[in-house]
Amino acid sequence: MPLTLKQLSYFVALSEERHFGRAAARVHVSQPALSMQIRDMEITLGLTLMERGRDIRLTPAGREVAQQARRVLADVAEIEGMARRKSTAGRVHLGVIPTIAPYLLPKLLPRLTMDLAVREAATETILAEMEEGRLDAIVIASSVSAAGTVTRPLFSDHFLLATNDARLGRMGDVEGLRPATLDPDQLLLLEEGHCLADQALEVCGLERRRLRMDLGASSLSTLAGLVGQGVGYTFLPELAIASETAAHPELRLTRFASPEPAREVLLVGRASTGAEPWFAELAENLGAVGEEIIATARARI
Repeated sequence: MPLTLKQLSYFVALSEERHFGRAAARVHVSQPALSMQIRDMEITLGLTLMERGRDIRLTPAGREVAQQARRVLADVAEIEGMARRKSTAGRVHLGVIPTIAPYLLPKLLPRLTMDLAVREAATETILAEMEEGRLDAIVIASSVSAAGTVTRPLFSDHFLLATNDARLGRMGDVEGLRPATLDPDQLLLLEEGHCLADQALEVCGLERRRLRMDLGASSLSTLAGLVGQGVGYTFLPELAIASETAAHPELRLTRFASPEPAREVLLVGRASTGAEPWFAELAENLGAVGEEIIATARARI
């Protein structure tokens, strides 16, 4: 018969009280019940843990077992305390795609009470790592069809046309602007593997092989810098407007005609984590921060 936490707690009480009656009262059981549990514990271990008599004395083996039992019970108490805290998962490992992470995380992290470790990588990479158990949840902007996952919609992020003054002037009247009417030879996109690039191609009805300027840029900031200097145009999500216009004041942004092209930002986890308290807390904070950033962007443009 294996040892139980009940036996360990009874033995620790007895080792400290050195009296069966006081130990039984401390753990709220009868003296015979405590005595029986200690006897069963000795039988299981094949050890004599104490010298019985008027005064109870621990044997050398009993002292060592008592010391180890205290450590075990302390570890169990720590686990139980963790479960009672608001963040029950310990350190949460979160994956975020690069077209969201630098814009959302600086405002998100100060709001969280949980211990968060962040991994920034493309959708395909963080999705695979979540399925392998290396990440607990991911923030992406494309739908997931994998079985055994749960998805929480966070916010809708519209795309704007990013140009500079000179190029915008050459475009003439941009009233009623639609992605499909743009010159594909001037379109700058992120390198392959970024869902934002795929979404831009989709709304323009294009294929990457048709693009004349495929620079393989790895960040929106790189694209914004190029566009600001007059090298083509690109799509900039509302989430990135504040950061990129501050870094590149020469950018000029134009909204598309309704319905505006957009991406849906999602929190995705494994089905087993969807009911965890930290998942709901994370979704609530991600959504709130995203909506705040989007609202600010829409008030400006």
